[in-house]
Amino acid sequence: MPPASPLAIATSSVQRLIKEEASYHRELEQQTKRLQKLESEGPGADDEGNHAFLVKQERQAVDETKAVFPMLKEKISDAVAKLEHLIVEEGNKGDNSNVEQLTAAKEAISKAKTAIREIA
Repeated sequence: MPPASPLAIATSSVQRLIKEEASYHRELEQQTKRLQKLESEGPGADDEGNHAFLVKQERQAVDETKAVFPMLKEKISDAVAKLEHLIVEEGNKGDNSNVEQLTAAKEAISKAKTAIREIA
């Protein structure tokens, strides 16, 4: 089996970053729901001050997850720029270009740009 082309590698990288971004969005949604539930419950009679600690911990987790998005957006943007460059290079090969890889790369770029807009 021949080694993967730079275009295929860059496409896979963009796809992985898109999955990572979606995962962080799901995680943030779950953390936010847990935080809302904790805040709505209020401290119990027998929790010995544990409730305030749990709320604080959950808020910190939400903040840490939110802090990941700017860096992730930058990574996706960089990966898209690299992939766009490789698409141009592959397109310049004319009849020797790999149409399947070009199609997959363009699809990955489309999904990545949607993900970037979701982060913003």
